[in-house]
Amino acid sequence: PYEDFKAKITELGETPLPKYIKRDVEPEDEERYQTIFAKVEGAVAAPTAGLHFSRQLLKRLELKGINFAEVTLHVGLGTFRSVEVEDLTKHKMDSEQVIVSEAAADMVNNAKRTKHRVCAIGTTAMRSIETSVSTEGHLKPFDGWTNKFIFPPYDFSIANCMITNFHMPESTLLMMVSAFGGYDLINKAYKEAIKEKYRFYSYGDAMLII
Repeated sequence: PYEDFKAKITELGETPLPKYIKRDVEPEDEERYQTIFAKVEGAVAAPTAGLHFSRQLLKRLELKGINFAEVTLHVGLGTFRSVEVEDLTKHKMDSEQVIVSEAAADMVNNAKRTKHRVCAIGTTAMRSIETSVSTEGHLKPFDGWTNKFIFPPYDFSIANCMITNFHMPESTLLMMVSAFGGYDLINKAYKEAIKEKYRFYSYGDAMLII
């Protein structure tokens, strides 16, 4: 049964830290390598842009009148696979499970209607919301699987800003970010990040693209 299986995995396994973190897993990692708003288990890695948020920061954003529409995407191992084809249309994305509730869709659509900004926290959230869009450009509730690969040129329908970490070359994540921010602007941002020695990867720094 599922509960027994889960108990056995918990007993045998450990927090799946990114492989470039060259140390043993510590008990604190269980909490540290997890967003504070994580509720549903199922991902093999944390959606890293969300790691920048603390409960205090969420409270401050709430006091400023910012609403939070939560979506679920169970990050799969395909996220870490680099693109090895010249023709991007031939790259096959692994499918990942997405759940966008009606309440989240209503909140986002209301923000769009009232001309408020919609900010996707990370590439994971961006893929989730771009997976289920109506012909009028509204977010639709969704419960299913996505293998959507976003690369330039791409017309985004929902979010008009995003927060994202600094990604690896040849990754699908960097291609999505380039599609959103524009290749030249993102290239300039990455050059600045390298010059100023920003931290890349999961436990690294982030940028806000407006």
